[in-house]
Amino acid sequence: MDRPDGPRSLASPTTPRSLLVRPKKCIWMKGIELRQVPQLLSISEKARRSLQELGLTDSEIRAFMALLQAGSATANIVSEVSGVPYSKIHEVLGGLEKKGWVEVEHGRPSRYYPRPPSVALDTTKLQTEARLRRNEAIILEELQPLYERGEVREHPDIWIVRGELNVLSKATETLGHATREILLAFPKIPDEIVEGLLPALRDASKKGIRVHVMTTDEVSMSSLDELGRVCEVRVKGKMFGGGLVIDEREVLLLLGEDEGKRVVLAIWSDHVGLAKFAKNYFDHLWRESNSVIPRKSSL
Repeated sequence: MDRPDGPRSLASPTTPRSLLVRPKKCIWMKGIELRQVPQLLSISEKARRSLQELGLTDSEIRAFMALLQAGSATANIVSEVSGVPYSKIHEVLGGLEKKGWVEVEHGRPSRYYPRPPSVALDTTKLQTEARLRRNEAIILEELQPLYERGEVREHPDIWIVRGELNVLSKATETLGHATREILLAFPKIPDEIVEGLLPALRDASKKGIRVHVMTTDEVSMSSLDELGRVCEVRVKGKMFGGGLVIDEREVLLLLGEDEGKRVVLAIWSDHVGLAKFAKNYFDHLWRESNSVIPRKSSL
């Protein structure tokens, strides 16, 4: 019998034309209908957005869903089921393979397999972390100095700190940000405040950070000795207010004291202009102050 020119029909010659309806989507090969293409599995819009945020395109999502549905398939089948044009399907599947969402068994034709979503997500995480590591050093090396040298920042932070314990806590936190220089000026420092600041000052000194502390002769000799053993200390006759300047980029200004000589109000800011002004004022007072040589410990 001669092979028919077109697809083999299951209808009889007397079947009405109105009943000859082709399935919605079929695969045809050599004139024979092999199977009806199943409708692509649907996913929620929430899941679709999540996949897109992870870097998958809409075509890649459709192709991956087609593979989840089929288990494995050739590019031609994935194209038919997903609706991605055959002219683009190899590029789409290649993208999924590169991103770790599918595996390929090379052959004629090649077959594609979906990876478990949990494994694919782990691969995506590793790839993201690797990209971050590759780019982090370049970005920080080139852009961070530009940011730190900027004369004006649009939205610098400014915080008002109230209460002696809160001021001490903020001072200790700010000291921990230092990488190059600490400038500390206190007109009056109670011994217990000195004890609270000493651990942070010691750590900074061990890291090679330059630490300058300036105060007045109202501070006890024991406190001056303790400070002098970990940093350079100078005394000035009169000081109006005090503060802390870190790396010329952070400043903590001491604004108020109560009758008991306790600091109760301060302003912290990372405004570069304000920090530079505070540093210049500190340097001016530093040049006019007297060095303190700590006494030898009796221990």
